[in-house]
Amino acid sequence: MRIAYIYPALTTVGGADRVIVNKANYFADVCGYEVYIITAHQNSQPSFFPLSDKVKHLDLAVNFNEQYRHSFFVRGYIYFKLLRIYKRKLSDLLKELKADFVLTTISRDIDFLHSIQDGSIKIAEAHAPKPYLRNLHLMQRRNFLYRIAGKIWTRRLERAAKKFDAFVVLTQKDADAWSKVRRCTIIPNALPFTPDKISNCKNKKIISVGRLFEEKGYDRLIEAWAKVAPKHPDWKLNIYGNGELNNFLTSLIQEKGLADSFLINDPVNNIIDKYAESSFYVMSSRFEGFGMVLIEAMACGLPVIAFNCPVGPANIINNDADGFLVEDGDINGLAEKIDYLIDHETIRIQMGKTARKNITRYKEDSIMQKWIELFKLLK
Repeated sequence: MRIAYIYPALTTVGGADRVIVNKANYFADVCGYEVYIITAHQNSQPSFFPLSDKVKHLDLAVNFNEQYRHSFFVRGYIYFKLLRIYKRKLSDLLKELKADFVLTTISRDIDFLHSIQDGSIKIAEAHAPKPYLRNLHLMQRRNFLYRIAGKIWTRRLERAAKKFDAFVVLTQKDADAWSKVRRCTIIPNALPFTPDKISNCKNKKIISVGRLFEEKGYDRLIEAWAKVAPKHPDWKLNIYGNGELNNFLTSLIQEKGLADSFLINDPVNNIIDKYAESSFYVMSSRFEGFGMVLIEAMACGLPVIAFNCPVGPANIINNDADGFLVEDGDINGLAEKIDYLIDHETIRIQMGKTARKNITRYKEDSIMQKWIELFKLLK
């Protein structure tokens, strides 16, 4: 079987990149499929997450990043010019590959991929909740022109969704959001590893992992930590990630007097070690398509605390058993749960053990079997 994945670029240290790479590797190494990842603008950068030697990476060299340094109208002109080039290159490549299945992550190809006559079965998979795809939530908060663009994109997205052979989402809640458009297949993300190292939940360290972008809500975590830190001066909270808000968050940390206890670290390859040396995980996201870092942390024996944001955490956390769900945006509530886990070591340890047990439902073989069954159904 030949499978082609379409993805903008494997250049970020993000959950979606890891998921795509892990699935491609599994299909190639375990299932023996012939697998391709087609990117638009890799720009000669290596993938942060290692690809199997059996996975072929093909880049179309259409650099959509060119548009971002221009005004709205110039940006629009450049974007559609690049899109025409991208469509032609992608169409030619797919007709040459003759894949059995082509999968898109709902990017720039979403409204024309289904029309490419290459003989493949086409599947769209959403890695973010419907209202947050392609940053639609940000468009609605910007000026009139961006709001109009967001509405146009939403209509195009919904029309395109009806034309794919299958549409895969991560959660039931997101499937419900699409229910008026089409029926979705629900396949959650899989654990990227089964760690040998696990936490004893006794170190005075807390961890959070993710890009330094608005959606991760680290400004909210800083506000909560400002309420916790004075009571627990010997505890540290470590973030592992980078991104456009680095300077802003660093300034906010300094403004709150937290420079000694709230630490921003670069992404690391040995993230399992960092989970294992921490005592619990905190997620402050404004939204999550799923929450890969939650299941990673839980697999390493950590209890987790998260805002009950749309749409992922509530599907993963069993409240009061393996972690805590806090009302979205409740800074005081988040601080209280952090305080609670710091103060109650015995409960923290037990919740960590429960987390490790409960999260086995996301083991890779089990989740990937759902993909194999979908392929058989569509074939």
